[in-house]
Amino acid sequence: MLSVLPSLDGLEFAPVGRAELGEVDPGTRFAYHEEDGLVWADYRGGEVVHGHLVGTRTGDTLDFRYVQLNRAGETGSGHCTSVLTRLPDGRLRLEESWRWESRPGAGSSAVEEVLPA
Repeated sequence: MLSVLPSLDGLEFAPVGRAELGEVDPGTRFAYHEEDGLVWADYRGGEVVHGHLVGTRTGDTLDFRYVQLNRAGETGSGHCTSVLTRLPDGRLRLEESWRWESRPGAGSSAVEEVLPA
């Protein structure tokens, strides 16, 4: 399935809120990269000291695993499937369904493209 939406390479995303069982919040920033169907990002901010995700993109669906370190010094990891959409103002949005693999819990969340200042 071919994508009609652009590459995520070089784009920055921020969560629109904080999921009940999640650790990322509006203060977290994701720096995305994409090449030949591979996606990865580094992220930090809010409760996350450092996080990394890596996975694949097929059409406008991302499938990745993430690992992160929080401010309490705890590590966590999980799996996420995201669907890429375009907002009315032209920015990109990822609608995410995730679940922890290192602890109990799952949820849904969204991140939106942050435009350069």
